[in-house]
Amino acid sequence: MIKNLALIATIAIMFTACSERGPAIWTAWIYPDKTNTKRSMEIGTFPSLELCRAASLDKLKTLDLGQRGDYKCGLGCGYNEGLKTLICERTSK
Repeated sequence: MIKNLALIATIAIMFTACSERGPAIWTAWIYPDKTNTKRSMEIGTFPSLELCRAASLDKLKTLDLGQRGDYKCGLGCGYNEGLKTLICERTSK
């Protein structure tokens, strides 16, 4: 019985910790020239990686950059004052 209570308590704590993070927010950037990643344009934030990818590809297509451009999606991004740069928990294409 005590083992079951301990297991239930552990699971409850895990779910509580996960729910406190808030919703996933993905930020999308496109690169007009995939060989120059210093030049980018932020195009918005999205609730999922899939929507971020779709919007990025659509923007590249709209700007006729499908072959020359590239994109990146970042999860939970924020500006770091100390490093003077944007830091993301994770990035993906």
